[in-house]
Amino acid sequence: MQELSLNLLDVAENSVRAGAGLIEILVEETPSSDLLALEIKDDGCGMSQEQAQRVTDPFYTTRTTRKVGLGVPFLKMAAQLTGGDLSIESQPGKGTRMRAWFGYSHIDRMPLGDVAGTVTTLIQCNPQVEFRYTYRWENKEFVLDTREVRQTLDGVPIQSPEVITFLGEMIRENMEELRETEREETRQ
Repeated sequence: MQELSLNLLDVAENSVRAGAGLIEILVEETPSSDLLALEIKDDGCGMSQEQAQRVTDPFYTTRTTRKVGLGVPFLKMAAQLTGGDLSIESQPGKGTRMRAWFGYSHIDRMPLGDVAGTVTTLIQCNPQVEFRYTYRWENKEFVLDTREVRQTLDGVPIQSPEVITFLGEMIRENMEELRETEREETRQ
């Protein structure tokens, strides 16, 4: 995968397949600490300790459609190439939390990519699942929660093209605004 947002998509789709009703995605950029962190947390079926340890093995998968699972191993490798790593916490029946962290300024860190496109794709393709997307830049954050969006929509389907376009623009604008606000404060 060429962008970290595609890794987010892959891991979140694992959460969907695990029966999650709520998937929380966190993207945290902290250049002052040379850190980029990605976190996906779900309330799906969870995994045993043995499964959680084996999920980073490319030749282990629970899927029956193929014999390898490369998404999580590639994400772990990408993190480790930058001096970071990947951790997985999971309990059967309670869900899973996966966190990957990267050296922000490391030359081998893949670009973040189109996170807004990833989040809106997840929302559009999985209208039965709730998503909470949090973006942090240094000490500021933006949160998009589909439970709140649905209340505002008052019956309009969240996966409708107009809503998805609006949500994508809102995510992009807020991410850029947080980055720009921090840059302005740094210049002063």
